[in-house]
Amino acid sequence: MTISIQRLIDDNKCYEMVRELRWVDGVTCPHCGEQNVIKNGHDTTERCRQRYRCSTCRNCFDDLTGTVFAGHHQPLRVWMLCSYLMGLSLSNLQIANELNLSANQAQEMTTVLRQGIVDRQEPIALEGEVNATSK
Repeated sequence: MTISIQRLIDDNKCYEMVRELRWVDGVTCPHCGEQNVIKNGHDTTERCRQRYRCSTCRNCFDDLTGTVFAGHHQPLRVWMLCSYLMGLSLSNLQIANELNLSANQAQEMTTVLRQGIVDRQEPIALEGEVNATSK
């Protein structure tokens, strides 16, 4: 999938992109893993944010449940633009200036995004003989 800057500055397009990337094979309940899911309205503060209800476990969730974006106050487009600017190797201060954030907000967001990448990586298991030397 090609991600263009135009998709990152529009709220609707940001949520569409999250759905496309997250649920390639259809919406899946983050609680039980089932695909027996129905749409359940939209978020009251972000109309682009689709809510769902799992017919199997009956839990409700939305487009961001279980992601690094969940539970934060910045709009999704700000998170997406922050991620994009990180990819351009901008400093946290530059990101803060570009997105009209405080330095602390930019630091928190970049930390959350980096930790999200680390958390998704498979743990490295060493096998065989390991040699260590000290100086």
